[in-house]
Amino acid sequence: MDNKLTELIELSQKLGDPFLSLAILGEGNTSADIGDGTFWVKASGSQLSTINENGFSRLYGEKVLDLLDNPTLDDTGVAEGLKNALFDKKMRKSSVETFLHAMCIFECKVKWVGHTHPISVMSILCSKEGVKPFQKHIYPDEIVVCGEQIAVVPYIDPGLPLARAVREALHRFMDTYGHSPKLLLMENHGMVALGQQAKDVMNISLMADKWARTILGAYTMGGPKNLTDDQARRIETRPDEEYRRKQISRKLEA
Repeated sequence: MDNKLTELIELSQKLGDPFLSLAILGEGNTSADIGDGTFWVKASGSQLSTINENGFSRLYGEKVLDLLDNPTLDDTGVAEGLKNALFDKKMRKSSVETFLHAMCIFECKVKWVGHTHPISVMSILCSKEGVKPFQKHIYPDEIVVCGEQIAVVPYIDPGLPLARAVREALHRFMDTYGHSPKLLLMENHGMVALGQQAKDVMNISLMADKWARTILGAYTMGGPKNLTDDQARRIETRPDEEYRRKQISRKLEA
């Protein structure tokens, strides 16, 4: 078992820790770039909290992305296409959310991806407010860890339609800001953390959970007191915050 897969298993189990409430049962999925045009991604039906090396599949990124460009592809074609994209045909079937991971890794150029469904974040994304409470900042550390801007997607049927909508959102974000997002929020669905290291994904996931809990708490006290755009920009660009950002990404920890 290679070191990348070992680290991915560790990250996945931490994201699936039931005490964190980020994902339960078969929810959520993770992936990591192997660096040779292939990537590891959680196989369909695996559980993050108890996953081991048998819970992941290795796929060719280019073959997965090519499926997105086929306008006539149906559910059967998706299943067959993902099977053909496997590095080893003996590996387990990957889910339709494999597309999301391939896009993040090969088009956003990140190395690690974690898709979860935190209760706190879902409480907001499933409300009438949707992503709006996350589009204004309320304290410095959520800017430091999750970024000044986030990518957002309205609810769309999971599978190929969602994958194509996510692709549009990611490309729009990168065209606008010149870099990939750290956090993607999908209304009525969940969140995706994108990082260059496994620790980045863990940090973003935990901070998004705290951010959501803080928003919910603020609404019980009359509503959030948002930072101004200038204040948020200042936090994003402060040299001391950039130094701190690098320090907290050093290693994966509980």
